[in-house]
Amino acid sequence: MATGSFAVDGHVSGFNERITASVVITCIVAASGGLLFGYDIGISGGVTTMKSFLQKFFPSILRNAANAKTNIYCVYDSQVLTAFTSSLYIAGLAASLLASRLTAALGRKGIMVLGGCTFLAGAAINGFAENIAMLILGRIMLGFGVGFTNQATPVFLSEMAPPKWRGAFGTGFQFFIGIGVLTANCLNYGTARISWGWRLSLGLAVVPAAIMTFGALLISDTPSSLVERGKVAQARKSLSRVRGSDVEAELADLIKYSEMAKAADQEPFKTIFERQYRPHLVMSIAIPFFQQLTGINIIAFYAPVLFQSVGFGSDSALIAAIILGVVNLCSILVSSFVIDRYGRRFLFMEGGIQMCICQAIVAAVLAVAAGTSGTKHISKGDSILVLVLMCLYASGFGWSWGPLSWLIPSEIFPMEIRTTGQSISVAVNFATTFVLSQTFLAMLCHFKFGAFLFYACWIAVMTIFVYFFMPETKGIPLNSMYAVWEKHWYWGRFVRRQP
Repeated sequence: MATGSFAVDGHVSGFNERITASVVITCIVAASGGLLFGYDIGISGGVTTMKSFLQKFFPSILRNAANAKTNIYCVYDSQVLTAFTSSLYIAGLAASLLASRLTAALGRKGIMVLGGCTFLAGAAINGFAENIAMLILGRIMLGFGVGFTNQATPVFLSEMAPPKWRGAFGTGFQFFIGIGVLTANCLNYGTARISWGWRLSLGLAVVPAAIMTFGALLISDTPSSLVERGKVAQARKSLSRVRGSDVEAELADLIKYSEMAKAADQEPFKTIFERQYRPHLVMSIAIPFFQQLTGINIIAFYAPVLFQSVGFGSDSALIAAIILGVVNLCSILVSSFVIDRYGRRFLFMEGGIQMCICQAIVAAVLAVAAGTSGTKHISKGDSILVLVLMCLYASGFGWSWGPLSWLIPSEIFPMEIRTTGQSISVAVNFATTFVLSQTFLAMLCHFKFGAFLFYACWIAVMTIFVYFFMPETKGIPLNSMYAVWEKHWYWGRFVRRQP
């Protein structure tokens, strides 16, 4: 056993686990990095339904919408329009991989500040865009911003939070994503009637970026990051601030594992492919991959488009997207209260079953209401039923795969591969999101209601995967996490006991 702070039965002892005002404030400020990602997810879908935006950049879509005979699933099928949304995620993929190496020099805090500044620049470019090239350039800058912050923030929260309450603190990132989505949807509704409202919606992305950036400048970096960079005195000060007292045992644990990582003196991107890190590598790929195959970000990106396609008017579609955002935000709050009581596995599986059922029923409703051709008019009652089902689906995601997909990768990696593992996880998230967002409107056009069955099947697969391969990680100190893999029926054959 590597440290006296973790017993075989899962009981944690030895480290101070009090929740102090300092750790709460620090984690809230850090979690606000989720505002950037959430605001962008929410704003893009609403902007793409604004008439003034479409007239300036995508007039062909307005012509399709005016055609009463148009298949409802195909109105917004435009590869240039989806490129506007998805270009951010290919940039985020590159940034997340780059962030792994930059973190070694700048720390978690430094990467968050860098991400905020880059996001600010992208928001300004989008707000003043005069052509599609400027729109795409702004989205790429935004992508670098969220790529940096999404890599650093979840790890920051996991390293800063007391082990017993790490789940609750970790959900803070997803909670702020939810706030960002809801704020963006409300703003889109308010600006939709203004001829230049799309500029206001896109340009106001500078606000969440400024909040996170200035907040990050005021907090200290994590003790783990400071120890990694040889700043032990600052690490002790940071640890004392967030724990209150009795920090020597935890600091000694951090120093020990940092020295072990440095003694290995290996390239992290090679180390993570070693046999003993097989479960970590698999989870860093599978968890974000499956999260995106729930379809949540696609629905969040295109919620107004989707609701408008299935019978809501323009204003009603934006209101429906707001309702969806409120439900998601409330469900994330539920997760923060139960995640450290019932554990990660239970929420993963319950949420998966709930989402799978909802997606399957949505497909059935659309198949009956719009017909297999998608040309039948959808009644108001059926449109409302789709909204209710989407809300149930969003609640299932909000208390399970939403926060857990950021939390699990941030807590399972040992120190020597933590930033590398998180970078791979975020890169996979962005790569999958890019592919899905670039193809969703075309898929909706060609698969019609079958697009929702596609996601339902994937949700079933990932729920089964969690049941067999995801061990419980609640309440375990980060540097003792190897024990859960040792005791697992399958992963135990790969992981060897640390010295």
